[in-house]
Amino acid sequence: MINVADVIIKSVIGKRIFMSKYYEARIAKLQKLLAKLNLDGMIVYQGFNTKYLTGFEGGTGDGIVIVGKKNARLITDARYEEDYKNRLPEVVDFKVTRDYYGVAVETAQEFGIKKLAFEASLPYDIYDYLDELLPADIDFDALPKAIEVLREVKDVQELEALRKAANVSVKAFKDLLPFIKTGKTEREVANELDRLQKIYGAQKASFDTIVASGYRSALPHGEATDKVIENGELVTIDFGYYVDGYTSDVTRTIAVGNVSDELKTIYEIVKQANQNAIDVVKPGISGSEIDKVARDYITEHGYGQQFNHGGGHGVGLDIHEGPAISPRSSDEMQVGHLLTIEPGIYLANQGGVRIEDDVIVTTDGFENLTAALPKDLIVIEE
Repeated sequence: MINVADVIIKSVIGKRIFMSKYYEARIAKLQKLLAKLNLDGMIVYQGFNTKYLTGFEGGTGDGIVIVGKKNARLITDARYEEDYKNRLPEVVDFKVTRDYYGVAVETAQEFGIKKLAFEASLPYDIYDYLDELLPADIDFDALPKAIEVLREVKDVQELEALRKAANVSVKAFKDLLPFIKTGKTEREVANELDRLQKIYGAQKASFDTIVASGYRSALPHGEATDKVIENGELVTIDFGYYVDGYTSDVTRTIAVGNVSDELKTIYEIVKQANQNAIDVVKPGISGSEIDKVARDYITEHGYGQQFNHGGGHGVGLDIHEGPAISPRSSDEMQVGHLLTIEPGIYLANQGGVRIEDDVIVTTDGFENLTAALPKDLIVIEE
Protein backbone atom coordinates (compact mmCIF):
# COMPACT_ATOMS: atom_id res chain seq x y z
CA MET A 1 0.00 0.00 0.00
CA ILE A 2 1.26 3.47 -0.89
CA ASN A 3 1.85 5.67 2.12
CA VAL A 4 0.57 9.08 0.99
CA ALA A 5 2.33 10.89 3.82
CA ASP A 6 5.67 9.38 2.79
CA VAL A 7 5.09 10.42 -0.82
CA ILE A 8 4.32 13.99 0.24
CA ILE A 9 7.37 14.15 2.52
CA LYS A 10 9.65 12.79 -0.21
CA SER A 11 8.20 15.28 -2.67
CA VAL A 12 8.82 18.19 -0.31
CA ILE A 13 12.36 17.02 0.45
CA GLY A 14 13.06 16.50 -3.24
CA LYS A 15 11.87 20.00 -4.10
CA ARG A 16 13.95 21.42 -1.25
CA ILE A 17 17.08 19.69 -2.53
CA PHE A 18 16.32 20.83 -6.08
CA MET A 19 15.78 24.46 -5.07
CA SER A 20 18.54 24.44 -2.48
CA LYS A 21 21.27 24.36 -5.12
CA TYR A 22 19.99 27.63 -6.60
CA TYR A 23 19.82 29.41 -3.25
CA GLU A 24 23.24 28.08 -2.29
CA ALA A 25 24.68 29.39 -5.56
CA ARG A 26 23.14 32.82 -4.95
CA ILE A 27 24.52 32.99 -1.42
CA ALA A 28 27.92 31.92 -2.75
CA LYS A 29 27.83 34.74 -5.32
CA LEU A 30 27.12 37.26 -2.57
CA GLN A 31 29.89 35.82 -0.39
CA LYS A 32 32.32 36.08 -3.30
CA LEU A 33 31.33 39.71 -3.87
CA LEU A 34 31.70 40.53 -0.17
CA ALA A 35 35.15 38.93 -0.08
CA LYS A 36 36.18 40.94 -3.13
CA LEU A 37 35.14 44.11 -1.29
CA ASN A 38 36.99 43.03 1.88
CA LEU A 39 33.72 42.60 3.79
CA ASP A 40 33.02 39.72 6.19
CA GLY A 41 29.25 39.63 5.96
CA MET A 42 25.98 41.38 5.25
CA ILE A 43 22.65 41.91 6.95
CA VAL A 44 19.79 41.57 4.47
CA TYR A 45 16.44 43.21 5.29
CA GLN A 46 14.62 43.90 2.01
CA GLY A 47 11.97 41.26 1.28
CA PHE A 48 12.85 40.52 -2.34
CA ASN A 49 16.50 40.12 -1.34
CA THR A 50 15.81 37.71 1.52
CA LYS A 51 13.59 35.71 -0.81
CA TYR A 52 16.24 35.65 -3.52
CA LEU A 53 18.84 34.27 -1.13
CA THR A 54 16.77 31.81 0.92
CA GLY A 55 13.26 31.41 -0.51
CA PHE A 56 11.75 33.14 2.54
CA GLU A 57 8.50 34.80 1.49
CA GLY A 58 7.57 36.60 4.68
CA GLY A 59 8.32 39.98 3.14
CA THR A 60 10.18 43.09 4.23
CA GLY A 61 10.22 43.39 8.02
CA ASP A 62 9.16 39.80 8.70
CA GLY A 63 12.65 38.38 8.80
CA ILE A 64 16.29 39.19 8.16
CA VAL A 65 19.20 37.20 6.80
CA ILE A 66 22.79 37.37 7.99
CA VAL A 67 25.33 36.16 5.45
CA GLY A 68 28.83 35.38 6.72
CA LYS A 69 31.95 34.16 4.95
CA LYS A 70 30.90 30.51 5.07
CA ASN A 71 27.41 30.47 6.53
CA ALA A 72 24.03 32.19 6.57
CA ARG A 73 21.12 32.49 8.98
CA LEU A 74 17.46 33.45 8.64
CA ILE A 75 16.09 35.24 11.69
CA THR A 76 12.31 35.41 11.94
CA ASP A 77 9.49 34.78 14.41
CA ALA A 78 7.30 31.84 15.37
CA ARG A 79 4.69 32.58 12.70
CA TYR A 80 7.06 31.13 10.11
CA GLU A 81 8.70 28.36 12.14
CA GLU A 82 6.57 25.44 11.03
CA ASP A 83 6.51 26.52 7.40
CA TYR A 84 10.22 27.18 6.97
CA LYS A 85 12.11 24.89 9.32
CA ASN A 86 12.25 22.21 6.59
CA ARG A 87 12.20 24.50 3.54
CA LEU A 88 15.39 26.48 3.84
CA PRO A 89 18.56 25.66 1.89
CA GLU A 90 20.95 23.44 3.80
CA VAL A 91 23.50 26.24 4.07
CA VAL A 92 21.01 28.49 5.91
CA ASP A 93 20.19 27.88 9.56
CA PHE A 94 17.13 29.19 11.34
CA LYS A 95 16.58 31.28 14.45
CA VAL A 96 13.12 32.00 15.85
CA THR A 97 12.80 35.14 17.95
CA ARG A 98 10.97 38.42 18.25
CA ASP A 99 14.27 40.17 18.90
CA TYR A 100 15.44 40.17 15.28
CA TYR A 101 18.12 42.78 15.70
CA GLY A 102 19.55 41.56 18.99
CA VAL A 103 19.93 38.09 17.49
CA ALA A 104 21.39 39.64 14.33
CA VAL A 105 24.15 41.23 16.40
CA GLU A 106 24.76 37.94 18.24
CA THR A 107 24.93 36.18 14.87
CA ALA A 108 27.44 38.66 13.49
CA GLN A 109 29.66 38.00 16.49
CA GLU A 110 29.16 34.22 16.24
CA PHE A 111 30.09 34.30 12.54
CA GLY A 112 33.24 36.29 13.32
CA ILE A 113 32.14 39.28 11.26
CA LYS A 114 34.23 42.41 11.73
CA LYS A 115 33.12 44.30 8.63
CA LEU A 116 29.34 44.10 8.25
CA ALA A 117 27.52 45.54 5.25
CA PHE A 118 23.88 46.54 5.03
CA GLU A 119 21.53 47.50 2.20
CA ALA A 120 21.32 51.20 1.43
CA SER A 121 17.52 50.83 1.58
CA LEU A 122 17.62 49.80 5.25
CA PRO A 123 15.32 52.22 7.14
CA TYR A 124 17.27 54.74 9.16
CA ASP A 125 15.64 53.85 12.48
CA ILE A 126 16.68 50.20 12.08
CA TYR A 127 20.18 51.20 10.99
CA ASP A 128 20.47 53.49 14.02
CA TYR A 129 19.27 50.76 16.40
CA LEU A 130 21.67 48.18 14.96
CA ASP A 131 24.52 50.67 15.06
CA GLU A 132 23.90 51.14 18.79
CA LEU A 133 23.72 47.38 19.44
CA LEU A 134 26.82 46.43 17.48
CA PRO A 135 30.10 46.38 19.43
CA ALA A 136 32.68 48.99 18.54
CA ASP A 137 34.95 46.47 16.84
CA ILE A 138 32.41 45.71 14.09
CA ASP A 139 32.38 48.20 11.22
CA PHE A 140 28.88 48.79 9.83
CA ASP A 141 28.69 50.26 6.31
CA ALA A 142 26.17 50.55 3.48
CA LEU A 143 26.62 48.45 0.34
CA PRO A 144 24.16 49.86 -2.22
CA LYS A 145 22.47 47.60 -4.77
CA ALA A 146 24.79 44.62 -4.23
CA ILE A 147 22.10 41.95 -4.16
CA GLU A 148 19.94 43.83 -6.65
CA VAL A 149 22.77 43.64 -9.20
CA LEU A 150 23.15 39.90 -8.57
CA ARG A 151 19.40 39.50 -9.10
CA GLU A 152 19.61 41.03 -12.57
CA VAL A 153 21.15 37.88 -14.09
CA LYS A 154 18.60 35.11 -13.80
CA ASP A 155 19.46 31.46 -13.23
CA VAL A 156 17.72 28.50 -14.87
CA GLN A 157 15.02 28.28 -12.20
CA GLU A 158 14.22 31.98 -12.43
CA LEU A 159 14.03 31.96 -16.23
CA GLU A 160 11.65 29.01 -16.13
CA ALA A 161 9.38 30.89 -13.71
CA LEU A 162 9.50 33.99 -15.92
CA ARG A 163 8.55 31.93 -18.97
CA LYS A 164 5.58 30.52 -17.05
CA ALA A 165 4.49 33.99 -15.96
CA ALA A 166 4.69 35.31 -19.52
CA ASN A 167 2.77 32.30 -20.84
CA VAL A 168 -0.02 32.81 -18.31
CA SER A 169 -0.26 36.48 -19.27
CA VAL A 170 -0.42 35.67 -22.99
CA LYS A 171 -3.21 33.11 -22.53
CA ALA A 172 -5.28 35.32 -20.25
CA PHE A 173 -4.99 38.38 -22.49
CA LYS A 174 -6.16 36.42 -25.52
CA ASP A 175 -9.16 35.19 -23.54
CA LEU A 176 -9.90 38.75 -22.41
CA LEU A 177 -10.42 40.15 -25.91
CA PRO A 178 -14.04 38.93 -26.43
CA PHE A 179 -14.97 40.60 -23.11
CA ILE A 180 -13.91 44.08 -24.25
CA LYS A 181 -16.65 46.16 -25.84
CA THR A 182 -18.33 49.54 -25.64
CA GLY A 183 -20.22 49.99 -22.41
CA LYS A 184 -17.72 48.09 -20.28
CA THR A 185 -15.79 50.14 -17.77
CA GLU A 186 -12.02 50.13 -17.49
CA ARG A 187 -12.34 48.62 -14.03
CA GLU A 188 -14.53 45.79 -15.30
CA VAL A 189 -11.93 44.94 -17.93
CA ALA A 190 -9.11 45.03 -15.36
CA ASN A 191 -11.04 42.80 -12.96
CA GLU A 192 -11.81 40.30 -15.72
CA LEU A 193 -8.15 40.09 -16.71
CA ASP A 194 -7.18 39.57 -13.07
CA ARG A 195 -9.73 36.76 -12.85
CA LEU A 196 -8.49 35.06 -16.02
CA GLN A 197 -4.87 35.23 -14.92
CA LYS A 198 -5.68 33.35 -11.73
CA ILE A 199 -7.55 30.69 -13.69
CA TYR A 200 -4.34 30.02 -15.60
CA GLY A 201 -2.27 29.80 -12.42
CA ALA A 202 -1.12 33.30 -11.51
CA GLN A 203 -0.61 33.93 -7.80
CA LYS A 204 -1.39 37.65 -7.80
CA ALA A 205 -0.93 40.85 -9.77
CA SER A 206 2.42 42.61 -9.37
CA PHE A 207 0.74 46.02 -9.68
CA ASP A 208 -2.76 47.38 -10.15
CA THR A 209 -3.71 46.41 -13.69
CA ILE A 210 -3.74 49.45 -15.97
CA VAL A 211 -6.69 49.84 -18.33
CA ALA A 212 -6.79 53.32 -19.88
CA SER A 213 -9.26 54.11 -22.65
CA GLY A 214 -9.81 57.05 -24.97
CA TYR A 215 -8.13 60.26 -23.83
CA ARG A 216 -6.91 58.39 -20.73
CA SER A 217 -4.72 56.10 -22.85
CA ALA A 218 -2.42 59.12 -23.15
CA LEU A 219 -1.61 58.62 -19.45
CA PRO A 220 1.34 56.19 -19.28
CA HIS A 221 0.26 54.89 -15.86
CA GLY A 222 -3.47 55.51 -15.96
CA GLU A 223 -4.98 53.13 -13.42
CA ALA A 224 -8.34 51.61 -14.29
CA THR A 225 -11.35 53.76 -13.41
CA ASP A 226 -15.11 53.62 -13.85
CA LYS A 227 -14.81 55.39 -17.19
CA VAL A 228 -16.91 53.63 -19.82
CA ILE A 229 -15.13 52.43 -22.96
CA GLU A 230 -16.61 54.10 -26.03
CA ASN A 231 -16.60 53.41 -29.75
CA GLY A 232 -13.61 54.87 -31.61
CA GLU A 233 -11.20 54.69 -28.67
CA LEU A 234 -7.83 53.10 -28.08
CA VAL A 235 -7.53 51.02 -24.92
CA THR A 236 -4.10 50.45 -23.36
CA ILE A 237 -3.81 47.47 -21.03
CA ASP A 238 -0.64 47.06 -18.93
CA PHE A 239 -0.47 44.06 -16.61
CA GLY A 240 1.89 41.81 -14.69
CA TYR A 241 1.24 38.62 -12.74
CA TYR A 242 3.32 36.42 -10.49
CA VAL A 243 3.89 32.73 -11.19
CA ASP A 244 6.28 30.80 -8.93
CA GLY A 245 7.31 34.11 -7.36
CA TYR A 246 8.35 35.87 -10.59
CA THR A 247 6.33 38.38 -12.56
CA SER A 248 5.52 39.25 -16.13
CA ASP A 249 5.07 42.83 -17.35
CA VAL A 250 3.17 43.19 -20.61
CA THR A 251 1.34 45.98 -22.45
CA ARG A 252 -0.88 45.93 -25.50
CA THR A 253 -3.05 48.67 -27.00
CA ILE A 254 -6.19 47.77 -28.91
CA ALA A 255 -8.89 49.72 -30.76
CA VAL A 256 -12.60 49.54 -30.05
CA GLY A 257 -14.32 50.40 -33.30
CA ASN A 258 -12.73 52.68 -35.88
CA VAL A 259 -10.13 55.07 -34.45
CA SER A 260 -8.72 58.21 -36.07
CA ASP A 261 -6.05 58.03 -38.76
CA GLU A 262 -3.49 59.67 -36.48
CA LEU A 263 -4.07 57.09 -33.76
CA LYS A 264 -3.62 54.33 -36.34
CA THR A 265 -0.42 56.02 -37.48
CA ILE A 266 1.12 56.26 -34.03
CA TYR A 267 0.21 52.64 -33.41
CA GLU A 268 2.25 51.54 -36.42
CA ILE A 269 5.16 53.74 -35.36
CA VAL A 270 5.23 52.30 -31.84
CA LYS A 271 4.90 48.76 -33.16
CA GLN A 272 7.94 49.18 -35.40
CA ALA A 273 9.93 50.99 -32.70
CA ASN A 274 9.22 48.12 -30.33
CA GLN A 275 10.40 45.54 -32.85
CA ASN A 276 13.47 47.54 -33.85
CA ALA A 277 14.58 47.74 -30.21
CA ILE A 278 13.95 44.03 -29.59
CA ASP A 279 15.97 43.12 -32.68
CA VAL A 280 19.16 44.74 -31.34
CA VAL A 281 19.05 43.04 -27.93
CA LYS A 282 22.20 41.01 -27.37
CA PRO A 283 24.97 40.62 -24.80
CA GLY A 284 27.17 43.70 -24.53
CA ILE A 285 24.74 46.31 -25.84
CA SER A 286 23.92 49.09 -23.38
CA GLY A 287 20.53 50.14 -22.09
CA SER A 288 20.93 53.56 -23.72
CA GLU A 289 21.72 51.98 -27.10
CA ILE A 290 18.54 49.87 -27.00
CA ASP A 291 16.50 52.89 -25.91
CA LYS A 292 18.02 54.99 -28.70
CA VAL A 293 16.90 52.57 -31.41
CA ALA A 294 13.26 52.91 -30.36
CA ARG A 295 13.46 56.63 -29.54
CA ASP A 296 15.19 57.56 -32.80
CA TYR A 297 12.54 55.79 -34.86
CA ILE A 298 9.75 57.57 -33.02
CA THR A 299 11.57 60.92 -33.28
CA GLU A 300 12.18 60.48 -37.01
CA HIS A 301 8.42 60.17 -37.44
CA GLY A 302 7.73 63.39 -35.55
CA TYR A 303 6.67 62.11 -32.12
CA GLY A 304 9.87 62.18 -30.07
CA GLN A 305 8.44 64.65 -27.56
CA GLN A 306 5.47 62.37 -26.99
CA PHE A 307 7.65 59.43 -25.88
CA ASN A 308 8.16 60.61 -22.33
CA HIS A 309 9.53 57.65 -20.36
CA GLY A 310 12.32 55.09 -20.46
CA GLY A 311 12.29 52.35 -23.06
CA GLY A 312 12.19 49.47 -20.59
CA HIS A 313 13.60 47.85 -17.47
CA GLY A 314 14.47 44.56 -15.87
CA VAL A 315 11.83 42.29 -14.34
CA GLY A 316 12.06 39.40 -11.89
CA LEU A 317 11.04 39.05 -8.27
CA ASP A 318 10.07 42.73 -8.46
CA ILE A 319 8.21 44.47 -11.27
CA HIS A 320 11.01 47.02 -11.71
CA GLU A 321 14.59 45.79 -11.52
CA GLY A 322 17.82 46.45 -13.38
CA PRO A 323 19.07 46.73 -16.00
CA ALA A 324 17.59 50.06 -17.06
CA ILE A 325 16.65 50.78 -20.66
CA SER A 326 16.75 54.57 -20.88
CA PRO A 327 18.64 57.42 -22.57
CA ARG A 328 21.09 57.66 -19.65
CA SER A 329 21.58 53.96 -18.91
CA SER A 330 25.11 52.60 -19.15
CA ASP A 331 23.91 49.16 -17.99
CA GLU A 332 25.40 46.50 -20.24
CA MET A 333 23.18 43.58 -21.24
CA GLN A 334 24.26 40.15 -20.03
CA VAL A 335 23.07 36.65 -20.81
CA GLY A 336 20.22 35.93 -18.40
CA HIS A 337 18.87 39.47 -18.17
CA LEU A 338 15.09 39.74 -18.51
CA LEU A 339 14.07 43.06 -20.09
CA THR A 340 10.89 44.81 -20.98
CA ILE A 341 10.90 46.77 -24.23
CA GLU A 342 8.09 49.33 -24.01
CA PRO A 343 8.14 52.38 -26.30
CA GLY A 344 5.06 54.59 -26.39
CA ILE A 345 3.51 57.70 -27.91
CA TYR A 346 1.01 59.76 -25.93
CA LEU A 347 -1.15 62.50 -27.47
CA ALA A 348 -2.82 64.62 -24.80
CA ASN A 349 -6.63 64.59 -24.91
CA GLN A 350 -6.60 62.14 -27.84
CA GLY A 351 -5.06 58.84 -26.87
CA GLY A 352 -1.85 56.91 -26.61
CA VAL A 353 -0.13 53.69 -27.59
CA ARG A 354 2.33 51.51 -25.69
CA ILE A 355 3.53 48.04 -26.67
CA GLU A 356 5.60 46.09 -24.16
CA ASP A 357 7.27 42.71 -24.47
CA ASP A 358 9.33 40.57 -22.08
CA VAL A 359 12.68 39.59 -23.58
CA ILE A 360 15.50 37.36 -22.29
CA VAL A 361 19.06 38.17 -23.33
CA THR A 362 20.60 34.98 -24.75
CA THR A 363 24.09 34.07 -25.96
CA ASP A 364 23.09 34.71 -29.58
CA GLY A 365 20.61 37.56 -29.10
CA PHE A 366 17.23 37.35 -27.44
CA GLU A 367 14.16 35.27 -26.67
CA ASN A 368 10.84 37.14 -26.75
CA LEU A 369 8.61 35.53 -24.12
CA THR A 370 5.50 37.42 -25.24
CA ALA A 371 5.89 37.02 -29.00
CA ALA A 372 2.66 35.00 -29.13
CA LEU A 373 0.64 38.15 -28.40
CA PRO A 374 -0.34 39.84 -31.67
CA LYS A 375 1.44 43.08 -32.58
CA ASP A 376 -0.85 44.15 -35.42
CA LEU A 377 -3.57 46.50 -34.20
CA ILE A 378 -6.46 44.48 -32.80
CA VAL A 379 -9.78 46.11 -33.61
CA ILE A 380 -12.83 45.13 -31.57
CA GLU A 381 -15.63 45.55 -34.09
CA GLU A 382 -18.84 47.13 -32.87
